[in-house]
Amino acid sequence: MIKKVLQYIVLGLAVYAAIVMLVINFYKDDPQAMIWQDREAFNKRFISKLKPDQALSINEVLETLGSPDLTYVKKQPDKTLQIVYYRTQLVKPDGITTQDECTGLLFDNGKLILWGPAASVAYEKAL
Repeated sequence: MIKKVLQYIVLGLAVYAAIVMLVINFYKDDPQAMIWQDREAFNKRFISKLKPDQALSINEVLETLGSPDLTYVKKQPDKTLQIVYYRTQLVKPDGITTQDECTGLLFDNGKLILWGPAASVAYEKAL
C-alpha cells in the first residue's frame, strides 16, 4: 500500500515537472496581458540585452515588446527615422506614461540603430 502511494506521488511530481518545463520553454510572454509592473520589467530586461551588432527590425521589436508607449516619426523622401518609447521605470505614479519613464529605441528605415538616452538625443538632432 505504501509503495503504491509513493509511486503515485513520484508519478505526480514527474508529470508536474514535465508541465512546468513545457510552459517555461514554449510559452511566449505577451506584454499586452501583463500588469504594468511586469511589462516594465520585461521591457527593461529586453532592452538591456540588446547588442550593437544585433540588426533588429522594428517589426521584430514590436512582435516581442508589443505596442510602444510613445512613438514619433521624422520623414524625408529617402529616409525615415522613428523612435519608439517603452516604459522601463516609474517616475510618478499618476497613471500617465511620460518620456522620462521610458527608454527610446531609434530606427533608421526600419532598422534599430540606437537605444537609450543617445537615441533621444540623435532623434532630436536629426533631419
